[in-house]
Amino acid sequence: MIHTIIKNKPTRLFLILAGFFIANALIAEIIGVKIFSLEKTLGIEPLKINLMGNELSFNLTAGVLLWPVVFIMTDIINEYYGMRGVKFLSWLTAGLIAFAFIVFVGAMKLAPADFFISSKQGSGVPDMSKAYNSVLGQGGFIIIASLTAFILSQLIDVFIFHKIKKATGEKNIWLRATGSTLISQFIDSFVVLFIAFYIGTRVNRSGDDFVWPFNLFIAVGIVNYIYKFTVAIVLTPVIYLVHNRIEKYLGKELAAEMKAAAMKD
Repeated sequence: MIHTIIKNKPTRLFLILAGFFIANALIAEIIGVKIFSLEKTLGIEPLKINLMGNELSFNLTAGVLLWPVVFIMTDIINEYYGMRGVKFLSWLTAGLIAFAFIVFVGAMKLAPADFFISSKQGSGVPDMSKAYNSVLGQGGFIIIASLTAFILSQLIDVFIFHKIKKATGEKNIWLRATGSTLISQFIDSFVVLFIAFYIGTRVNRSGDDFVWPFNLFIAVGIVNYIYKFTVAIVLTPVIYLVHNRIEKYLGKELAAEMKAAAMKD
């Protein structure tokens, strides 16, 4: 039975795409705790963009390195397995991410061994237990914001994708793939910031803690979206490359049948 399932090309392809989809989304959530400077990574000085009274640079979460891959996988899965396939994987992924963070909380509650705490002092980490908890212990509002933005953007992506494809047919792959990504990423950029920081800093405020003003929320959202917009455009050729590889793997006849079924779904 297992051999028969794996031998089936559409099933095997779905398992491969689903694996990359879930793995990239989960890894992006975990590494997203790090904020990096895009300009310094590229070897240039921060741009210092004056936007709505705020001086901003491209300081982004490390998760943005993988989210474009997730959205490319979304469009590919949408193309061959329809809205049901994407929705199924989106809800499954959200559940697995939530499960992962529950496991992280449990791991953080474990009493550390004495030698573990001081095990990296020579590398400049005075307390490994605190470092471990700092990396894995993202705030509740950040987790809620991330999951909400992920599900909402995915549902919008599949909806826009199918609307464009119904209007244009099989041609203009770039339009339905890149167009749906640009719209869904716009929603994603602002939803996650709104819940995690604009609301989160107000609810969790203690004493003189910094509270995000509305103009900062909008400005940071715009900077984040500029990056995502640029990456979506740059990765458009990758969508065609993946499409061509899948068409060769499935064969034109089977690929056409799957795409037709995906549209009916």
